[in-house]
Amino acid sequence: MHSVTFEKGTMKKVIHSIIVILISAMMNVAFAAPDAKSILEQSDRARGGGLPGIVWEITLKSRDGDKIDEPQRLLVKAVDDASVAETLEPTRFKGSKLLQVGRNMWLTRPGLSKPIPISPRQRMSGQASNGDIAATNYAKDYEAQLGPEEAVDGEPCHRLDLKAKHNRATYDKVRYWVSVKRNVGVKAEFFSVSGKLLKTAHFDYGNTIQYDSQRIPFISKMIISDALADAETVMGFGAVTVNKISASEFDLGQLQ
Repeated sequence: MHSVTFEKGTMKKVIHSIIVILISAMMNVAFAAPDAKSILEQSDRARGGGLPGIVWEITLKSRDGDKIDEPQRLLVKAVDDASVAETLEPTRFKGSKLLQVGRNMWLTRPGLSKPIPISPRQRMSGQASNGDIAATNYAKDYEAQLGPEEAVDGEPCHRLDLKAKHNRATYDKVRYWVSVKRNVGVKAEFFSVSGKLLKTAHFDYGNTIQYDSQRIPFISKMIISDALADAETVMGFGAVTVNKISASEFDLGQLQ
């Protein structure tokens, strides 16, 4: 009788230990599982989001079928929630500026009496919208849900389904693939609110920046293709520097 009691007590201890181990394992898996928001925040840094201030040049080359548009070159200064892009080329548009502060955007050109409010969704050149040239802050503009892991050109990626938090976001919905290993966005599909595919983009990261004692890959090229027509825009990003930028650069009253 005594032996049976001992075995029951032992069994209870074994079962208890198994339960503790299983709960611990489940907690560790939950803790280690990737979080959509943190993945998005980390990938934003490679495109300007979450940094104290960056300066870089962008060139835009657009094609619609056999028609080649005149190239554009811009100087962009950006912080986490604001950016200003000044046109350097072509000469006839030199001095034009595009200012984005929070969820608002304005355009000014030499000769205009005052800045004109515009939408980030308006096309700037070819397939590139005004919002595409600003520093990327997807983590602030979109709610993210983590989908299944998928490969893009053989590279394992987290798939994120993004939904705009407000109507000032450049796109209503975005399907975004972020490299598991490199923590950078490698592909995006942009949709209308009804779910219609509008554009597809692919990203290259040939630049690097030095920030917080780390070397971080930074975007060097973005190719945006129209989903319905034979048209695309190639955005080239020149050497990038991380600099603190004066708040006066983003003052609407001093835009001109």
